[in-house]
Amino acid sequence: MNSNPLLCAAIAHHVTTSPQQRITFAEFMDMALYHPEHGYYSSDAVKIGFQGGDFFTSPNLSADFGELLAEQFLQMWEILGRPVTFSLVEMGAGQGLLALHILKYYQLQYPDFFTALEYVIVEKSPTLRQEQQQRLQDLPVRWCNLEDIPSNAIVGCFFSNELVDAFPVHQFTLENGELQEIYLTTQGDETDAESGRRGDAVKEFSMSPRSPVPVSSTPFIEIAAEPSTPQLAEYFDLVGIDLTSGAYPDGYRSEINLAALDWLSIVADRLQRGYVLTIDYGYPATRYYNPRRSQGTLQCYYHHRFHDNPYINIGRQDITAHVDFTALECWGDRCGLKNVGFIQQGLFLMALGLGERIAAVSYQKQPLSQLLQRREALHQLLDPTGLGGFGVLIQSKNLEKTEISQPLKGLTVPE
Repeated sequence: MNSNPLLCAAIAHHVTTSPQQRITFAEFMDMALYHPEHGYYSSDAVKIGFQGGDFFTSPNLSADFGELLAEQFLQMWEILGRPVTFSLVEMGAGQGLLALHILKYYQLQYPDFFTALEYVIVEKSPTLRQEQQQRLQDLPVRWCNLEDIPSNAIVGCFFSNELVDAFPVHQFTLENGELQEIYLTTQGDETDAESGRRGDAVKEFSMSPRSPVPVSSTPFIEIAAEPSTPQLAEYFDLVGIDLTSGAYPDGYRSEINLAALDWLSIVADRLQRGYVLTIDYGYPATRYYNPRRSQGTLQCYYHHRFHDNPYINIGRQDITAHVDFTALECWGDRCGLKNVGFIQQGLFLMALGLGERIAAVSYQKQPLSQLLQRREALHQLLDPTGLGGFGVLIQSKNLEKTEISQPLKGLTVPE
């Protein structure tokens, strides 16, 4: 156990000062990741990369991922009629590597587009923002909060790579066919729920049923009770899933990412004309909420090892959940975003030229060890069981019919 004691104390205080002395799992996950002082992404705990990191992302492998994405953004600019200013808004930029690879590529290969480009980074983590600013200090980049961008201000593309999976999620379980939400409380005497503590009608778990933890190792206990918001039930209407169909066993458990819908609403409002490109690991709703996936998709990453227990290493590990791409598509439609296409990352990158890059490796004049390393990196981007299996969702707003009719390169699957 390697939890941050100050963060655990802050979470416990939030629990004991809440009206019913319980908080949703989403509140816990938000504090664990984004507490202003002690959260994983707000402190020096966040580590990305191969050496000493907790996880790595596509930009850590090579510049190819960013350069191939750059080809797609270039085509978007051309489809929109080459506007004088094309805004590329990266949300959750990690170490700034993706921005570095994209901007350097444009600077060398497409100076006209580089001149028209406004590169904006939206970054919640002060630690990562500082690292980005140091890495990108010689490039034309500006930082801002998503909320600070005016409505209908952006002509261009909002994009993210492995952002939505780190949004705080609500957890739920089914009891006697009824939707119940997972809450956290602290250990203590049980009294009547109306007086502010846990009542007899509330089922108590001995922590996560997937990875039980000794009670003495954590101050938190999971309980199940009525949903905190009707939006949880409404979510399943949105994605077309019927939990009362009889297919779902008692004790079925999974996640609902309401924060992703709030985020997409803001993005759609800020976009005047152009695209939203979302890359992440996840599934359509029918796969996400398959009755056989009875314990959800929650995962934690600590020193390149993953497990499913969020109650250890609190504040010192990443906590993620897979993305429900059906929810993003359906909610985007309500917000004025049209679905352009959904494709696996491997196929997306192949359509943008990854295959040609792999073939060209053999002809490059470099030491054999470097050639093998580069080939391995390119193949990792393609691997359908890893990064290549990620989903790529592209949505658009306010495109003309002639613009809509022009297929995006990344969605044109090679024959």
